[in-house]
Amino acid sequence: MLNRCAYLDAPAPLAFAHRGGAAEGDENTTTAFARAIGLGYRYVETDVHATADGVPVIFHDPTLARVTGTAGRIADLSWADLTSVRVGGAAVVPRLDEVLDAWPQVRFNIDVKADGGVAPTVATLTRVGAADRVLLASFSDARLARLRALTEGRVATSLGMRAVARLRLASLHGRPLRLPPSVVAAQVPPRYGRVPVVDRRFVDYCHRLGLQVHVWTIDDADQMHDLLDRGVDGIMTDHVGVLRDVYRSRGHWTA
Repeated sequence: MLNRCAYLDAPAPLAFAHRGGAAEGDENTTTAFARAIGLGYRYVETDVHATADGVPVIFHDPTLARVTGTAGRIADLSWADLTSVRVGGAAVVPRLDEVLDAWPQVRFNIDVKADGGVAPTVATLTRVGAADRVLLASFSDARLARLRALTEGRVATSLGMRAVARLRLASLHGRPLRLPPSVVAAQVPPRYGRVPVVDRRFVDYCHRLGLQVHVWTIDDADQMHDLLDRGVDGIMTDHVGVLRDVYRSRGHWTA
């Protein structure tokens, strides 16, 4: 039976708006989140960095350049510095606590992108009482270990890259694998380079461990159907309208 926790309190398969629906060009903004939630999304994937003065903010890249066209590293700027950053006149770097407070009914999948964001993120989750409605993720196994330690295993987590590799090998060879108790999902791409990850064997193995399988970042309708046919429990997409239509066509859309 799949691990059921407060974060996973909706019928699978789950639909995740990746960065709020990055295909529209305003990723990780309150506008993007509001648009996805308005479409009926209950799960939103997002990213966190911390400012120089320890404020966790919603942003994917370590620098402002790609999204805003301006120079500067998030870790070197204060929150006051970021409040003046605008694109088209609109603020583009929200604080984590603002987003959590704005949508208390939404589950947030939070990728902590740098070591400096670990403690500020955990402190914010504790202060706003959001521990039951977030999942903490990272590519870094060491960063995830710190997140689990600081939250004392009380917040849902996924797996880092090394742990995913071990999980995939274990699924191929049928070997037992012990994971931290807070791990409720394997969040993976369909393949790493030429190496496939998400086949039926992998999905079945994860299910036997009590894990859900969430796949990122899928924007093609045919691939979405294929993954759902393999039994995955969630899909992350930049194209929120496409995924909604696929789920509707299969009777999965419960918003």
